[in-house]
Amino acid sequence: MKNIKALLVILLLITAFIINSCKKENQTSIKSLFSYGRWELASVMVTKYTGNTIDTTYQLNTNCNLTQTFTFNSNGTCTYTNFDCISQTSAPASWALTANQLYLQTNVTCTDTVKKDNSLPFSYAQIYTLGQFSMVLITGDVAPNYSLTQPRVQYTYGFIRRTGN
Repeated sequence: MKNIKALLVILLLITAFIINSCKKENQTSIKSLFSYGRWELASVMVTKYTGNTIDTTYQLNTNCNLTQTFTFNSNGTCTYTNFDCISQTSAPASWALTANQLYLQTNVTCTDTVKKDNSLPFSYAQIYTLGQFSMVLITGDVAPNYSLTQPRVQYTYGFIRRTGN
């Protein structure tokens, strides 16, 4: 009886090892999700906070007729086209993920209607969601620690993937 139980435990362990060691198919890395196709801007929301309380929320670029696209290349370069509804294409810039892969860092430089000079709108962007067909980045005051009386502004960029021309 003991031999049967021991044999059964050994068979279960071997089965678990075999199942666990099988190669997983169709696993996509975060970097490859960024770099497959172009990301077309769908919406920009501005949220103003005091501490963690939302004061106001409004949408930007509601009357923009230009298509804004963010393109990430697998070699670590990126471009942004028509940022802030201004006809422009940024010079090729670099992009990377932080070590924990929760933040996107780019040095893409764009002309901005709010700032008088060029801006780095995605220099440190929180990756809120990222999937095969949609991506949401949050910029602005994305630090995890803040005072409950501190005013903050966050910009939420919603993108959809475009894989064709």
